[in-house]
Amino acid sequence: MDKTPTPVLILLLLVLLFVIAFASGTEVAMLSVNRYRIRHRAGQGQRRARLLERLLEHPDRWLGANLVILALASVAATTVVTLLALRTGHRVALPIMAALLAVVMIVFCELAPKIFAAVHAEPVALGSAYIYRVLLWVVGPLGAVANHIAQGFLGIFGVRRPTGASQSLSPDELRTVVAEASTLIPARHRQMLLSILDLERVTVNDIMIPRQEIVAIDLSGSFEDVMERLRQNPHSRLPVYDGELDNLVGVLHVKLAAQEMARGTFTRERLAEIAAAREPYFVPEGTPLAQQLLQFQRTRRRLAFVVNEYGDVAGLVTLEDILEEIVGEFTTDPTTVAHRDVHRDPAGHWLVNAGSTIRSLNRALGWQLPTLGPRTLNGLLLEKLETIPAPGTALRIGDYEFEILQIADNAIRTVRVRTLPHTDEVASTG
Repeated sequence: MDKTPTPVLILLLLVLLFVIAFASGTEVAMLSVNRYRIRHRAGQGQRRARLLERLLEHPDRWLGANLVILALASVAATTVVTLLALRTGHRVALPIMAALLAVVMIVFCELAPKIFAAVHAEPVALGSAYIYRVLLWVVGPLGAVANHIAQGFLGIFGVRRPTGASQSLSPDELRTVVAEASTLIPARHRQMLLSILDLERVTVNDIMIPRQEIVAIDLSGSFEDVMERLRQNPHSRLPVYDGELDNLVGVLHVKLAAQEMARGTFTRERLAEIAAAREPYFVPEGTPLAQQLLQFQRTRRRLAFVVNEYGDVAGLVTLEDILEEIVGEFTTDPTTVAHRDVHRDPAGHWLVNAGSTIRSLNRALGWQLPTLGPRTLNGLLLEKLETIPAPGTALRIGDYEFEILQIADNAIRTVRVRTLPHTDEVASTG
């Protein structure tokens, strides 16, 4: 080395500095590249993407090779600079050239390559895939030894190599990815994807039709009332009970009742027989929507009765309700009506069915009503008032003022809602 011409040493130094810059930059690119994008490109048949995907599956291997090359190049560069400084014969040459080498390595071999690689991670990583394949073949054994030594050292402190799929995304992480993909996925599709991810968080209690709002047929009533209910009914299936809703007989398919009417054989007994042929399907409170959707698919059902811990019917959930959680309301015109239980009055305020769930109102209107506690607007207002209010009672919760318009059966039926300036204050007036 002492007899090597100075121009050769200078050229060798430049090569070594380039190797250091390459190792530093590609390390950042390989660690920053979007693995799912690379996996997609590999699935499309791109050779470099497939090679890069295999490299990323074993980061310890290519990192070991990278660090070996980086360490050897750094030591060699320091040695070359020392030789060049000694050849000048000046006392201060060595510290000056050492300082210059440190500046060059920090700025041009570390910072600049890493910043560039972080900005252009994918092309840099793809472009270096074949080079790393060669490096693994050249310094693979040395890198493997270094890896084993490093893992043994970490093992002393209880650090173990993960065995699971460390690159798998949790539901919350996947939700963040979907929410941030605003330029790639249309807003409506993005909302549908987020709704699917939310199915595990939402239960049948959040979307069920409350017990008092279930449209059903009472066999103990007059036959004229039964016929009137069938004529006014907009649904294709109706629960049938005897005296009390908890005493369910079955579920009546309205089409079958219409066929019996056409034949002139429709009687109370025939109604009970047809309904009993379809036994009621019960699900417990708190069942996640994702699980209930699978149950509907497995049992080929479209309607289920939600029961509480005492076995009493608390509400009704349908397949259409779950689908609407994913795709949004499809039984109304979204350009004219924000929600099926919400309308605007001439003054521009909201007239709301108090039986609506707080979650559905927040979702449809962009409100920020509290969701911890009561599930319906009626329950929230009664909790705040701590009494059955009279019509005309006004209540302020956060940024919204509620005016009670209608009371029936010890429950709030209709309220008028006004949006107010932001505040955390809760107040009421009689």
